[in-house]
Amino acid sequence: MITVRYFAGAAEAAGTESEQHEARTVGELLAAMTTAHPESLPVVLERCSLLVDGSRTGEPASPLPDGAVVDVLPPFAGG
Repeated sequence: MITVRYFAGAAEAAGTESEQHEARTVGELLAAMTTAHPESLPVVLERCSLLVDGSRTGEPASPLPDGAVVDVLPPFAGG
């Protein structure tokens, strides 16, 4: 089971700050996330960075260890 944590606009698009999905790869996880939130999340995910247990990833074939925490981070403005 993978824990997904959404931040800022990604949390707003998903309608939640966190949820869990079954997935073995980043691609499977992205598919599960967009299936769960088809109206709002796909457009936001195109601009987001993904961190798997604190390390940036985005390759669909990247494996996800069971129990991983994936942070979905939209671009942040400011300075």
